[in-house]
Amino acid sequence: MRLRLRHFRPRTGPVEHRIVQPWHPPRHTALTDPGGYGFLVGDHAGLSALAGLFSFAACSRRTVVHVPLRRGVPLDEEAYLEAAGGRVDLVLVHHSLGLRVSEWPRLRRRLTGGVPLTVRTDEARTARDADAWWQGYGHADSRDRLRPVGHARTLFLVGGRGTFSCAATQLAWAAGQGPRQKGVVKGRMALVEQLTPLLESAGRGRGPELDVAFKAHPPYAHFRRPGRPRQRAGTPAPSPAATGPRAAGP
Repeated sequence: MRLRLRHFRPRTGPVEHRIVQPWHPPRHTALTDPGGYGFLVGDHAGLSALAGLFSFAACSRRTVVHVPLRRGVPLDEEAYLEAAGGRVDLVLVHHSLGLRVSEWPRLRRRLTGGVPLTVRTDEARTARDADAWWQGYGHADSRDRLRPVGHARTLFLVGGRGTFSCAATQLAWAAGQGPRQKGVVKGRMALVEQLTPLLESAGRGRGPELDVAFKAHPPYAHFRRPGRPRQRAGTPAPSPAATGPRAAGP
């Protein structure tokens, strides 16, 4: 996948940080903190973009990936998002970088301008790294998890190459399968995936959760499922009686 990014190099004292943002942050995508109830909802473009950003983060140990999500287009589920704790931004950072979340508000204020940067992700390598992580899932010595930390209206997912790769493949799957779910052509939201198994739990009780849902953005009349023929302008949609059971399906 080809990603257009903004590249920043703010400093805190003698330390220079490498931070990137998507050139155009996902507009129809929202996220809440798993500290309450973690919920990620987005359209095909938004979930696909996040998959690419997780894939990039997996292979970029010295780079902080910042995805502004708080100022997206209001969704029909806005009240639900508020009940879950409200919208947050997303930051992906490797354990080895040692970023202190308390430094983030000062760093975020310095993210102005930015230099254009274009990168390409390697989906085959991401898939291999994800498969390797799942093969070790559940083993006593498997400590690579995404540690969720909420601070300054931002969700930090602190992880490693394996977990970021797993999240990338799961978000890509959600982006592909979401448009095929029942009711999405009418604007309904569909729960399609969860990142919960990737999250680090602090104790033996119920740990953090992060569900992933698909929702097409309006106008829904322009949305079509994969494999359906594109409607010509000015041509009325065929009736169920004319097209048979398939047109009347989910």
